[in-house]
Amino acid sequence: MTVTRLDAPRLRARAAELADLLIDAVDDGASLGFLAPLDRAAAEAWWEERAEGVAAGRLAVWTAADGGRVVGTVGLAFPDKPNSRHRAELVKLIVHRDARGKGLGRTLLTAAEESAVAAGVTLLHLDTETDSPAEHLYRTAGWTRAGVIPDYAASPAGVLRPTTLYYKQVAVG
Repeated sequence: MTVTRLDAPRLRARAAELADLLIDAVDDGASLGFLAPLDRAAAEAWWEERAEGVAAGRLAVWTAADGGRVVGTVGLAFPDKPNSRHRAELVKLIVHRDARGKGLGRTLLTAAEESAVAAGVTLLHLDTETDSPAEHLYRTAGWTRAGVIPDYAASPAGVLRPTTLYYKQVAVG
């Protein structure tokens, strides 16, 4: 398994594979901001649009590849306001159904956390669907539950679901 941080050209080059990964997750019920069925062209365009943020330094994206096939991804979104440059949001931690249960989610999470520390980030935050399998990963990785927002986002099936907010202090200083 190889975890690689993508620059903007590599993100564009991998947009089709990332679209496949996103579609797999949405089809499996993951609440990632999309409704099912997710159109392949729309998923690919969404990833291609992320390249601008990567080029501008507002977004960092990693992929995990197994035998050259993208089987996971994670991102860090960096705020643009001067009073919030010490923090980043963990976004789109996705592991393909075929690759789950092998520690890949934790590997991607660790890569993002370590990169955040190297970039001077001291606080990470995220939101995830309440009672989703991802909550177990975040809790066991030392993230702190901050609270729940009811009816925050629609599931891929269109049903409003609560979202749990988490944070993690990754460096103190």
